Amino acid sequence: MSPAIPDKETVDIIREMGGDTLKICYQCGTCTGTCPWNLVRTFLPRRMMHRAQLGLIDFGDKDIWTCATCGACKVRCPRGVEMIDVIRAIRKVVAEMGVAKVPDSLRVSVKNISYVGNPQGEPEKERGNWAQDLGVKAFTPGTELLYFTCCIPAFDAKVRRIARATVGILNKVGIDFGVLGAKERCCGESVRKSGNETIFQGLAKSNIQAFAESGVKKVVVNSPHCYHTFKNEYPEIGAEFEVLHLSQLLDQLIRDGKLKFSKEIKKKVIYHDPCYLGRHNQIYDEPRRVLQAIPGLELLEFPDSRQSSICCGGGGGRVWMETPKEERFCDLRLQQAIDAGADVLAVACPYCMLMFDDSLLTMGKEGTIEIKDISELVMEAL
Repeated sequence: MSPAIPDKETVDIIREMGGDTLKICYQCGTCTGTCPWNLVRTFLPRRMMHRAQLGLIDFGDKDIWTCATCGACKVRCPRGVEMIDVIRAIRKVVAEMGVAKVPDSLRVSVKNISYVGNPQGEPEKERGNWAQDLGVKAFTPGTELLYFTCCIPAFDAKVRRIARATVGILNKVGIDFGVLGAKERCCGESVRKSGNETIFQGLAKSNIQAFAESGVKKVVVNSPHCYHTFKNEYPEIGAEFEVLHLSQLLDQLIRDGKLKFSKEIKKKVIYHDPCYLGRHNQIYDEPRRVLQAIPGLELLEFPDSRQSSICCGGGGGRVWMETPKEERFCDLRLQQAIDAGADVLAVACPYCMLMFDDSLLTMGKEGTIEIKDISELVMEAL
């Protein structure tokens, strides 16, 4: 039998971490019926909730690390149970007590983030290298906008195109912006959802201090994970700055007449709602309005879009974990896009791009459909 700690201690720790919501769960099973994992395998969130209510945690249960924190369960829960808070609390108990093995790839990524501020383990001083040939200036007091790059566009060569396209757009419309480069650290969203609260607090305080010292008042991000964390979690630690997802900024620029298109994109484009932009923050219309404003572009919809969008599988720290090929529901999403007749699957999240790019390769679908960030499509049409 897997080791367990006393019931009261487990429950107290979970409640301290915001998991007090578990006491209102009445075991209806809606979370299990809603969870996208059950499209590819059996996963029983209801059972995990029940064991948490009893203060029992099976430290050998690999499902502790399965939840992608997509939020589908919360949307449909008749009691409004914050399942993600419960999962985060359970992971904290497991990770900090050291009685169960954290998945190797996740453990390494979190260790890298703790030491050098990014999951790839790259030197901190190289965080701004992606912008060296673009003439991007360093953010100084008085600069209008800080562009904060997620760790993936900053260090992953395959996804760097998101950052480069974003810079191209901001330059084109004449926005006064800058970057902090090596002063930035990972926002910590996946770290926190993986149960590593102490590391998250350190990352958040470091970024908040760097922003304050540089006089940052307004931040734009590509990543919904950065957006969610900056907007909803950093204020708890004293952050005082405005944050926009790029799709919100682009939508406003278009409506103000400051962003105008000169080229057509005659393609069928289907838009995937990222969990942390859609379900978690209710940003559904802005990305669609941006795409619809591009001349010639035909916007398609998934059969399950907006609130019902299927997760790519990269949330909750899972972007850093290994997922068996037969259990990747991003493969299902990609096939849906192909079946819909789309030329392009449009994303608004670096995690989604990473996951779908991998599916494109592992499914052997190269040349069938393109994966592009909204920033890339906008840049093409300028």
